[in-house]
Amino acid sequence: MKIEQIYTGCLAQGAYYIESDGEVAIIDPLRETQQYVDKANKENAKIKYVFETHFHADFVSGHIDLAKKTGATIVFGPSAKTDYDAYIAKDNETFKLGKVTIKVLHTPGHTLESATYLLIDENGKNRAIFSGDTLFLGDVGRPDLAIKSDLTKEDLAAMLFDSLRYKIMPLEDDVIVYPAHGAGSACGKNLSKETVGLLGEQKKTNYALRADMTKEEFVEEVLDGIPPPPQYFAKNAMMNKSGYDDFETVLQQGDVALNAEDFERIANQEGALVLDVRHEKDFVKEHIPNSIFIGIHGGFAPWVGALITDLKQPILLVTPEGKEKETVTRLSRVGYDNTLGYLDGGIEAWKAAGKDVETIESISAETFSERFKNENVNTLDVRKDGEYKSEHLKGDNVQHFALDYINDNMNAIDNKNTYYVHCAGGYRSVIAASILKARGFNNLVDIAGGFGAIKNTDLPTTDFVCPTTL
Repeated sequence: MKIEQIYTGCLAQGAYYIESDGEVAIIDPLRETQQYVDKANKENAKIKYVFETHFHADFVSGHIDLAKKTGATIVFGPSAKTDYDAYIAKDNETFKLGKVTIKVLHTPGHTLESATYLLIDENGKNRAIFSGDTLFLGDVGRPDLAIKSDLTKEDLAAMLFDSLRYKIMPLEDDVIVYPAHGAGSACGKNLSKETVGLLGEQKKTNYALRADMTKEEFVEEVLDGIPPPPQYFAKNAMMNKSGYDDFETVLQQGDVALNAEDFERIANQEGALVLDVRHEKDFVKEHIPNSIFIGIHGGFAPWVGALITDLKQPILLVTPEGKEKETVTRLSRVGYDNTLGYLDGGIEAWKAAGKDVETIESISAETFSERFKNENVNTLDVRKDGEYKSEHLKGDNVQHFALDYINDNMNAIDNKNTYYVHCAGGYRSVIAASILKARGFNNLVDIAGGFGAIKNTDLPTTDFVCPTTL
């Protein structure tokens, strides 16, 4: 028997490859599925099942494409309803995979159809659970993402309590926990950086598994501090439920080299968004007018999902050389399938064609410190609410709203004023500045290094408050 976790850092997501005696099951596959086919072929094995722990909200799964390629059966937990062929399992139903058995544990709470898959080895021993978003290391899944449900998040949290107490916690302490996500995912609050652990350790350390916890306490604690879900979550969940275009078609459409003239023509005629995914230092030096920056080296796909509100938005790309196909792929992982091509030769080709470029002023924290002390400057902090509350710059003209909700806060700032924009380290502030600039806010200054650099100056900040106590 072989178990392999295939972890994708930018989504903080774990897919799983399980092989026994020539038969393979894939759990929660990514959109690009050829990697699983190649792996099975290398092992002279056949993919028999594609198990989905639930309708994922934070990425588009590859279950439909993988089933088409291999003839594998897509399996969902009880109560799931799909617009394509899938097997809807019963609670406690078992599936043979070579010499091992996979048992379905219906664990509603994160979503109604959520299932945990229990792996039982050839000797009948419970070896591992693939817990999806029901149980993470250090946390549990947020109970506010059910699709078109009349149930409240309190109802779902109560279901999650029962699922954990009666389906998962009775299992042996040496059962391995393989969750769908780790730290960085918006599917929970306090996820561990570790991506594999033991159930016994979670019983000791995970706040949501305390033995003396009442259901009422669980509901209150699980719901406390959950921010609104990113706008793309419900849309991705519906794609996973209803279906989507095959990945190869999306990649073929998007991986197209365009010269500067064609690039500009398509941008104008199709109303395409120009998305620049280079490093923020390169973007501030020169970029195409009205383009938006979201760097591929950062939390690219989740930020695209949070900030570009239309999944069908036509997109044109400015990428580092050699990153064109990767960018189209990563956009498709969160459902942005309408990429129309990329600028061949990048920004240098654009300039060589005589096209205009724009810049954003970027200054050091030391320069900002001098201006802050000697001028009446407006500062805009775009970190998350918890980051801001834990520690921030003091001042009458210090303003805050999280980048996640920038589209809802345009009226909170005045385009006649100059704003000095910062985040924690410099990535998100350039995203914010690019969006504001494209919306007509031309007086923007980026603070390189963000709050991390500001703290090394002598500017006054609030007393630090540990985020876990907020």
